[in-house]
Amino acid sequence: MMVKAVQLQICGLVGQRWSLKPCSSISFSSLASFPPIPYPNPFFKLLPSNSIARRVRFAPFHASSSSLHSSANVRNVKFCQWCGGSTKQDIPEGEEKLRAICTICGRIAYQNPKMVVGCLIEHDNKVLLCKRRIQPSVGLWTLPAGYLEIGESAVEGAIRETREEANADVEVISPFAQLDIPLIGQTYMMFLAKLKKPHFSPGPESSACQLFPLDDIPFNSLSFSSMVVTLSLYVDDLKDGKLKFHYGTIIKRPGTSPSDIHAYTLDHHMHS
Repeated sequence: MMVKAVQLQICGLVGQRWSLKPCSSISFSSLASFPPIPYPNPFFKLLPSNSIARRVRFAPFHASSSSLHSSANVRNVKFCQWCGGSTKQDIPEGEEKLRAICTICGRIAYQNPKMVVGCLIEHDNKVLLCKRRIQPSVGLWTLPAGYLEIGESAVEGAIRETREEANADVEVISPFAQLDIPLIGQTYMMFLAKLKKPHFSPGPESSACQLFPLDDIPFNSLSFSSMVVTLSLYVDDLKDGKLKFHYGTIIKRPGTSPSDIHAYTLDHHMHS
């Protein structure tokens, strides 16, 4: 089988739809692989803002050949959230995974990943970072980001989180990266954004906010691997002279601490 991208152009915007086409000479294992993002990342001077096209035609994605299977930590649900009854671990009919099933009402407690949304804010050839005032990773730097709330879109959530953590009003320009972390059940959606006004200050969850030139980004003092990946991709794109949209899966190396932000590989890396 081979992957074939079908581009659709509607009202000047380009999207992609994927289909599988039979092919006797190509397999997924023969597709080109992207290596893990290196660290430390070489630092490059920011390109002038007018040199980076914001409206781009997406080229077909290039996918890695790594396995698509991953394990995750599943929370042990002991009581039913609907009736309070005790649960048992069993495989529901027609399914393949163990689930927590209520022994009284029979309802199944499905566990789904949480979405984290945030903004990579560009201003005067610098990026805005916040120093965390709360655990986890207190005292370390992060892009403004947090959990998406029920009833809001990903863009709305990213704007809200930026306002809460940096007291900044931003305009979202485009999506930049979707990063899955199966081990902890999280998906990050990061957007490129710009300040509507050059004003920002620490919110309740931040002890400081600061604009960093590219060569001063504190890669050794970032809060999470997702921040290292996002900012590394951003630096690499600027080196290439074109900002892309990225997808990848962050795989923590076995036996390493969750606080070791560089103990990861970026698997299944695809980009526009």
